[in-house]
Amino acid sequence: MLKALSRPAVKLVERYLPDPYIFVLLLTVIAAAAAIAVERQTPLAVMRMWGDGFWSLLTFSMQMLLVLVTGFMLASSPPVKKLLQRLAALAKGPGGAILLVTYVSLAASWINWGFGLVVGALFAKELARLVRVDYRLLVASAYSGFVVWHGGLAGSIPLTIATEGHFTADQIGVIGTGSTIFAFFNLAIVVCLFITIPLVNRLMLPDDKESVYVDPKLLGDGEATRVRITRPAERLENSVTLAWLVGIPGLIYLLDHFFLRGGGLNLNIVNFLFLFLAIVLHRTPRSLLESLNEAIKGGAGIVIQFPFYAGIMAIMVQSGLAASMSEALVSFATETSLPFWSFISAGIVNLFVPSGGGQWAVQAPVMLPAAEALGVDVARVSMAVAWGDAWTNLLQPFWALPVLAIAGLKAKDIMGFCLIQLFITGAVISIGLTWF
Repeated sequence: MLKALSRPAVKLVERYLPDPYIFVLLLTVIAAAAAIAVERQTPLAVMRMWGDGFWSLLTFSMQMLLVLVTGFMLASSPPVKKLLQRLAALAKGPGGAILLVTYVSLAASWINWGFGLVVGALFAKELARLVRVDYRLLVASAYSGFVVWHGGLAGSIPLTIATEGHFTADQIGVIGTGSTIFAFFNLAIVVCLFITIPLVNRLMLPDDKESVYVDPKLLGDGEATRVRITRPAERLENSVTLAWLVGIPGLIYLLDHFFLRGGGLNLNIVNFLFLFLAIVLHRTPRSLLESLNEAIKGGAGIVIQFPFYAGIMAIMVQSGLAASMSEALVSFATETSLPFWSFISAGIVNLFVPSGGGQWAVQAPVMLPAAEALGVDVARVSMAVAWGDAWTNLLQPFWALPVLAIAGLKAKDIMGFCLIQLFITGAVISIGLTWF
């Protein structure tokens, strides 16, 4: 049944979903028009909001580019390549490959979203080298595991409200992760998704005649060539000692961060980990630089598109449009249905504000008073917003850019399969938030 449903979904998306760059341009126009029509903002005011906010995600853009680059460099190091090959060898046939990549992506994304994006995409490439399987579905399966990230250890909303002095602390106090990430309802949702998502991906596997395969040779990194050293500079470029003099202290810093200072995972630490592991495992600066040259090719989409999303977010937040959308959706909610409508509103807002922390800043002033007025558990409503933020990433190319860059695909290649997952995971999460 799901195979039959995915077929028209894939064809629909392939035909009508534009390139992510076109998608972000359309979202810009829609957000601007809505701010003028709904919020009665002047065109000049909207233009100023957009322009002033355009560069507000530069730090995050650099972080996302480094997620792609450092993750690629790490995965292309000889030891990690061998590990991925051994893990990929566990897949028995196309169905096994789909299940395996989904489980790996789910587990990695639950630990950390940046880690999950990179590991899932790189593992999909390795599986495609060894198993003849529809490459589109394989990469879509790797990306589909990303949906659990906001219910996991690096969820920005539950971690925000668990932090002393957060911006809503005066209103709701500090809510520990035992009431959010590790609450029964949230863990139950995660477990259900760990069962449902791999099964759905497996059932969507197309027949052989409808599958799209990739030549394993196109996924290879080429044969390593022995370098003949003729200059002193080349001796430095191929010096294991030099690489390790810098790389090993970097890893010692991480040990200090985690074990002596009790630090946690964040995007900067993930990038730091990827980079210094890559420095050590590549052994020579030359090997690392060659990997970097390959990695950087896929970063163009991130560089050019993320500023546009920053502009869209500025319009949505400063015009009041995001808050108005949230208010409209929760205005008719009851005590029982508020988590559900919070989830739906967050999913819609996420298409325009694809940032967990940014979205909470927009929606918290609407959702928290509604929860208090109706007597609904604030922790559950907060997680409803978190899950909504993660849910529509299955339809939003913003977060797929690193995955697509690594895999060498376009958004239209995977979003048809993700559309099916969108409806099924939406039903699972809605049931969990309402009745678990």
